[in-house]
Amino acid sequence: MSPGRVTIARVNHPVFTALIPVALLVALGYGAGRARWLRAESVKDLSNLVFLVLTPALMFRTMGKVHVQQLDFRPLAAYLVAVLVLFVLTLSWQGLNRRAAVLALAATFSNTVMIGIAFIDLAYGEAGLVILLALLSVHALVLLTAGTVVLEVAVAREAAAGQQGPRAMLRTVLGAVRGALIHPVPLPIIAGLLYAQTGWVIPEVIDRPLQWLGQAFGPLALLLVGVTLAGTALGPHLRGALGLTLAKNLALPALVAGLGVLLGLTGLPLVVMVVTAALPMGANVFLFSQRYAVAEDLVTASVIVSNVAALLTLPLVMWLSGLL
Repeated sequence: MSPGRVTIARVNHPVFTALIPVALLVALGYGAGRARWLRAESVKDLSNLVFLVLTPALMFRTMGKVHVQQLDFRPLAAYLVAVLVLFVLTLSWQGLNRRAAVLALAATFSNTVMIGIAFIDLAYGEAGLVILLALLSVHALVLLTAGTVVLEVAVAREAAAGQQGPRAMLRTVLGAVRGALIHPVPLPIIAGLLYAQTGWVIPEVIDRPLQWLGQAFGPLALLLVGVTLAGTALGPHLRGALGLTLAKNLALPALVAGLGVLLGLTGLPLVVMVVTAALPMGANVFLFSQRYAVAEDLVTASVIVSNVAALLTLPLVMWLSGLL
């Protein structure tokens, strides 16, 4: 093979073809932020638009086509148990508060949609994509709902600070449950899943706008990460970002691999779960940090570091998972 063909093959490697578009969108957002094309108030407004409009549309449409009886639960169990183990460990280390919940999400939430779908399709073909889509059907439901519940409990505890007695505790718990259910993330997920079980198909006149809104989610979320990064000093948060990246890009796939082997998984299902766990941090975490006004600079830095580091960690995990 000639040097020119080798160079093209490297550039067309799934790691690069999946991650470079993400880097470009973040860079465009960074440029817009440095040029001050968006004010801080506008960034908050756009973040609310993504969180309250685009995210629910994407979640409902995705879950509205999931049939529970068709899912293979062993690969899903290996992945989700590993995620919950790391999530709980992070909470135990940081304490039950808003910051801990956001950092736990950062350590466990993979970019399964914007990067994952294209990446797994390129790397493992249609067979791998089917396995990923099964995970996608419950990934957001489990992880984002867990994160929302913990965040709402933390918010309710802060609001009830200073109050005492069983009535105050009951109000705190009920407020947290209500906030977690009437929420722009779990609510459309649950509604979409319930709709799918009816066997009905989403009407075209509704499905098309939902598709457009869902497609706008990823690019706009990544642009917002770049805009926020323009006003963030990366240096003070680099150590924390590296720690979260280590947990997300390497510790999580190692946990998934270990649990998958214990459950008797082999071949492509195990490989796809492990590689999916090694995908960089999802932009959803950034939206949660914005929504709850906590650890915004650290999460922004972590999203960037995780995506850059994935250029090295993803090929490593792909090679190691091929030995399982």
